[in-house]
Amino acid sequence: MTKRKSKGAYMISSVAEMYGIHPQTLRLYEREGLLKPSRTEGNTRLYTDEDLQRLEFILSLARDLGVNISGIAIILQMRERMEEMQVQIHDFVKYIQEEVLSRASAAADPAKGAIVPVRRQIVAVPPPNRKR
Repeated sequence: MTKRKSKGAYMISSVAEMYGIHPQTLRLYEREGLLKPSRTEGNTRLYTDEDLQRLEFILSLARDLGVNISGIAIILQMRERMEEMQVQIHDFVKYIQEEVLSRASAAADPAKGAIVPVRRQIVAVPPPNRKR
C-alpha cells in the first residue's frame, strides 16, 4: 500500500502523495485527533513511521470497511484501551507468578514462615511407671 523509507519524518505533501490522498484529508484527521504529527519550529507537520502505520490503519477502515471519522475515532480509542489492558494483564500475571514462586519457596522452608502459622502441639509422654 505504501512506498515507505525506513526511519525518518515525512512532510504532509510526501505523505499525501504516497497514500493518494489530499493534504486536506490529513489536516482533517489531525483536527479530529486521529493523527498527531510532530511539528518543526516553523510549524511544518512531520509524520513519523508510527504516524504512517496509524494512517494506514485509518485508511483501511475508511476505504475498505467504509467506517466514518467518528467510527474510526471510537475504534482507535478502543484499540488503545485494549493495548493498555493487555499491558496491565501481563503485569498482573507476572506479579502472580512471582508471588506464587516466593510463597512456594517460603512454604518449603519452615523457617521463613507460612501464610497461616501452623502450631504443633507438643505431647508430653509420661515416663514409664517404675516399680519401687
